[in-house]
Amino acid sequence: MATVSRNARLEETLGYKSLSDAFAHHPEINAVVLCTPPGVHYAQACEALRAGRHVFLEKPPTASLAELASLKRLAKKTGLTLYTSWHSRFAAAVAPAREWLANGKIQSVVINWRENVRKWHPGQDWIFEPGGMGVFDPGINALSIATQILPWDFKLQDASLTVPKNRQAPIAASLRYAGEDGVPVVAEFDFRENNSEVWEITVVTDQGEMKLSAGGAKMSINGDACLVDSTRSEYEGLYSRFAELVKERTSEIDATPLVHVADAFLMGKRIVTDDFDW
Repeated sequence: MATVSRNARLEETLGYKSLSDAFAHHPEINAVVLCTPPGVHYAQACEALRAGRHVFLEKPPTASLAELASLKRLAKKTGLTLYTSWHSRFAAAVAPAREWLANGKIQSVVINWRENVRKWHPGQDWIFEPGGMGVFDPGINALSIATQILPWDFKLQDASLTVPKNRQAPIAASLRYAGEDGVPVVAEFDFRENNSEVWEITVVTDQGEMKLSAGGAKMSINGDACLVDSTRSEYEGLYSRFAELVKERTSEIDATPLVHVADAFLMGKRIVTDDFDW
């Protein structure tokens, strides 16, 4: 195992400044995990695939849908694995929530995803640059869960993106979707939460209310906590899945959460707010 970073190294782990250096010194490396900002995923993934390495893309997978489509074609051409990982889908309560929702008629969905950008991305200007996605960097986690647990697709009706005057990407977003038979799906994302994080999805059905909280780690039905298996971490599940795909030499490429982000940028009304500084 080795790490690749221009700026950091892990103790007792081999470290290199570039993928090409790592590959040159360790031809036995057959897979890479890209945890860099999405704006550089495409170039790095292309380099790895062309060098004969399987690729795991941390979310968001790429800065654009065209980049992801291009990587899909390259992975197919090279016969290598490309995996778009959505870590929040592996949270302990997501699978039980999907199972429970399959048995009732959904009446409404409310997504509330709020956190403090200064805590989770301190000084990281890239997140407010084009391709950085702003508040959709965490918001895409909520969308990845919603697209996993809801038994039908939903489509954007309107959106408002709040963008600081001195930045390019939104610091908050309000989204309204329509699901099957017009069921309302409302999402609020905000990077300005100064208290504890709020990562919740509440679904009202004819069987009662189901709430996912703690980013999908906890679940309650009508206010009563449900027991879920939390013995395996999200990333344990992710890496196990990647290992399976590599063994089978197949890809798993799900662009759905990224499509919802792209729709928000295409359809969203831009609301300018005060400057944001660290």
